[in-house]
Amino acid sequence: MAKDLNKVQLTGHLGADPEMRYTAQGSAVTTFRVASNRTWKDRDGGAHEDTEWFRIVAWDKLGEICNTYLTKGTRVYVEGRLQTRKWTDRDGQDRYTTEVVAQDMIILSSRSERGVAPDALAEVEEPEEVSSPPASSRRAPAAPGGAVERPSGASSRAPARPAARNQPQPIESDDDIPF
Repeated sequence: MAKDLNKVQLTGHLGADPEMRYTAQGSAVTTFRVASNRTWKDRDGGAHEDTEWFRIVAWDKLGEICNTYLTKGTRVYVEGRLQTRKWTDRDGQDRYTTEVVAQDMIILSSRSERGVAPDALAEVEEPEEVSSPPASSRRAPAAPGGAVERPSGASSRAPARPAARNQPQPIESDDDIPF
């Protein structure tokens, strides 16, 4: 029997800074939009351009990393799967949305293109390629404000990181959950 495949690979630029929230169970969820451009020439040689927008959802550790390192305008590679959700709006109408549930993300922009001073992150080893951890290894996210418990053998010196752009907000109702 053949296996089915639901896989999306795209590159593009973020249209805005990512937004991160936590579920009631403590899972981080980050959403952002990526614009992917396509250009072509018609038979007469006229240039055309088309932009497609994708809604991206990243969970747990990958979501925290996306929130920390991505900003508006950053060029990224995202790999994941398509998911379509259905919900009923306040007027009783059925609504649908299709999004990419990210499994991998690679930052394609250089630090200078992202507006980060090279010396500001000199001691931070930035993960350029990130995969979602398996479900069995997921842990509760760090407390808002960046407090992280370090293993006993870890260095006590904290690396220099830019200030957080936005603080995660709790999800207050089912309307806020992106799945």
